[in-house]
Amino acid sequence: MISIDKFSLVVENTPLISIDFILEHSGKYILGKRINAPAKGYYFTPGGRIFKNESISDAISRISTNELGLTLSNQDIKFHGVYEHFYQDSFMSSTITTHYVVLAYHVLLSKQPVLPTSEHSDYRYFRLNDLMTHPEVHTYVKDYFKENI
Repeated sequence: MISIDKFSLVVENTPLISIDFILEHSGKYILGKRINAPAKGYYFTPGGRIFKNESISDAISRISTNELGLTLSNQDIKFHGVYEHFYQDSFMSSTITTHYVVLAYHVLLSKQPVLPTSEHSDYRYFRLNDLMTHPEVHTYVKDYFKENI
């Protein structure tokens, strides 16, 4: 595992590749209020970084297990698109900016998940219209819904 000092240099100088899960259950979308920077205090989709030498399939499995309490595979999800997120801060520092290249996946859930609270303090179910107008839903999340889901 890379040291925090080296990883800080990576975040400062390169984009990070991540996966976001657009969770849909019973016609509503599940978002969590972020407790860490970047996007702290905003409702956001669960997700996480892909590690070096980790396949996308393995990352989907790991991130879904850690972030959703579910182990998803490629058969459980639908690729939604590639997005870029630029932040003026990072989870390490308010002075280091963050650039994410995000692979977004739509997940249609048949049952209500039990979601962990390590990254999000509050989970809410949003109807699409409410999500698009809610001031605490991050604009990057709203971007996922500007095209048909």
